[in-house]
Amino acid sequence: MDAYKLISLDKISSTQDWAHDLIAKKQASDKTVIVATAQTAGRGRYRRKWVSHTGNLYASFIYKITERNPKISYAIAIAVAETLMEFGLTPKIKWPNDILVNGKKISGILIEYAQNFVIIGIGINIKTCPTVPEYQTTKMSRFTDATVPDVLNVLIKKIDKLRNADFNAVRERWTELALGIRGKIKYHGSEMEIIGINKNGALILRHGAHYILTYGDEISI
Repeated sequence: MDAYKLISLDKISSTQDWAHDLIAKKQASDKTVIVATAQTAGRGRYRRKWVSHTGNLYASFIYKITERNPKISYAIAIAVAETLMEFGLTPKIKWPNDILVNGKKISGILIEYAQNFVIIGIGINIKTCPTVPEYQTTKMSRFTDATVPDVLNVLIKKIDKLRNADFNAVRERWTELALGIRGKIKYHGSEMEIIGINKNGALILRHGAHYILTYGDEISI
């Protein structure tokens, strides 16, 4: 495993914002990890608020890229899930970017691009979990006494292993860990069945005899 550059910070707005600023200032380098003790403006997809109290992992990984790769989200979701498994948890992946334990959200992933870099934001509830009206949450401390450094160390190794892995292997592993495969979901108001993902990373849905491919998160599981 090549060395990473670790930037460890106290309370900041968000590790994603910090990563974007580094790139904008031409100060970013490949395999940089920005970790914050807490965030005042943590966010998920569509700039939804991510409550970021002290005691959890808030990290953004910066990697140099030659082109955008929509398949990377699956590898990262597996990396987070397998990290949790190392500490005795039994996670499931909820499309498109959540990790659940016992049906409760424990982690979220946000992937953004800037110039010739991809920024992978990962939040994992370790010591605390927020109370939010939209869904139930949980934290690692209910199952293990792992610390932020413990989790980060395993996560880095898992990401390194998976982000450039063969996508056929990634597809197979993601399907094993995914929530709701062969289950019923709502897509644009219609009930459909989740079949899996195809070789391009699209989610495959079935509606009767018809198959639908989607890359978005318009489905409700």
